Amino acid sequence: MSCKACLMSTNDGGGWFRRLFSRSKTVPLDPTRDDLVVVASSFDDAESCSAALDRGTDDGGFVATKEAVLRHHLVLPSDTVSDAAAIAAQDGYALVEPAATITIDDADRRLPVEDGVSVTLQRVQIVDALHCSQERSRMAGLAQRRGGIVLGWDALQPGADATERA
Repeated sequence: MSCKACLMSTNDGGGWFRRLFSRSKTVPLDPTRDDLVVVASSFDDAESCSAALDRGTDDGGFVATKEAVLRHHLVLPSDTVSDAAAIAAQDGYALVEPAATITIDDADRRLPVEDGVSVTLQRVQIVDALHCSQERSRMAGLAQRRGGIVLGWDALQPGADATERA
């Protein structure tokens, strides 16, 4: 199949020419919206991102083609938080203050972090299993190099009511 045929066969409602030369820009998801709900999450180190996202699709209303706010929940020594936030900011992450409150059933089996504080780092992106796994690994390295731990991650998207109104 020629390249021209590939372009012509991928019709998603708008022409390829319009998509290529359009001046309209999509507005990114605002992470401060009030109607964001958790649609997928994993706080189990052994669970794959693909399994968590599949569960979110089945149960939580996760839509893989829409942007989501991907949040990573960490516990870091208090003197390393600003450094970790600066490093994560290079990849588009923002420090959420105050950190999001989460409840984890198996919190007692995790190693304590001396002088540890809860930290939530988030950014807006399309979430798929590959990129979620990469970011999860990046956060594990970030936390480990600073003497902290990663509790888990979650993805937020507008709730069903907001989707119907839009």
